[in-house]
Amino acid sequence: MRIAFMGTPDFAVPVLDALHAAGHEIAAVYTQPPRPAGRGKRPRPSPVLARAEALGLAVRHPANFREEAERAAFAALGLDAAVVVAYGLLLPVPVLEAPRLGCFNLHASLLPRWRGAAPIQRAIMAGDAETGACVMRMEAGLDTGPVALTVRTPIRPDDTAGSLHDRLAALGAPLMAEAMARLEAGALPLTRQPEEGLLYAAKIDKAEARIDWTRPAAEVDRAIRGLSPFPGAWFTLGGERVKALLSAPADGSGPPGTVLDEALTVACGEGAVRLLRIQRAGGAAMAAGDFLRGRPVAAGERDLNL
Repeated sequence: MRIAFMGTPDFAVPVLDALHAAGHEIAAVYTQPPRPAGRGKRPRPSPVLARAEALGLAVRHPANFREEAERAAFAALGLDAAVVVAYGLLLPVPVLEAPRLGCFNLHASLLPRWRGAAPIQRAIMAGDAETGACVMRMEAGLDTGPVALTVRTPIRPDDTAGSLHDRLAALGAPLMAEAMARLEAGALPLTRQPEEGLLYAAKIDKAEARIDWTRPAAEVDRAIRGLSPFPGAWFTLGGERVKALLSAPADGSGPPGTVLDEALTVACGEGAVRLLRIQRAGGAAMAAGDFLRGRPVAAGERDLNL
């Protein structure tokens, strides 16, 4: 089919590759404009832009679709369908209705649970046993369209938002390729989302990244893993801000935020967590053991941020 691909981050790249490998005619790739990044604040192309250029595909990066000229340019592509994966721009109804067969989104949750901006993080933080990815036909509402295909995966005790992101990207790419094959054959099922089970995955607020040690250990552990690697749950140690990137529930008790042993087990409101991977400000992520060799931590030290 003749399609447009619309995506921006790493999560979208495997889907672009799968559609290209399937032989679809990708008339244009839409992605966010290059953004200033790094110490020099030089414009950095998005992962999708870089991959599209490597594949020799035409790339467009409008700031938005409010201008009639941008909408007309999209409609003029004469598309059978558009595939949208974490694009980052709101598509107005005229854009959604321009492709002959519609626009289809890969969403990283089991809709209608976790509609919205941060489904991977919220699923871990809520303690969900499983999650997945859905292909849905888009409509004007936020992730409200009918679902075509779904793939499921368990959330493992050591999953972080990063590891789950990568797994869902790998599972979602063949799912979207299958959806486009079925769409081309006129055999793509579409099922309206049920009303029950609806939850919204609100965008992660920076204030959530500060670890609240007064919460039960299970909740603290899920918050650490759900916010890893970005923005990274943080605490203070000796006045220094440190990110916790991986943890596990552990035995122990004490005043919340108190280090209980020399292996970085920290007391919570109920139980404790052991920090397994951390990152000092301006430094690289490292295993807790490596950190402790350079900066020993004694039992009794506390997160002074409490």
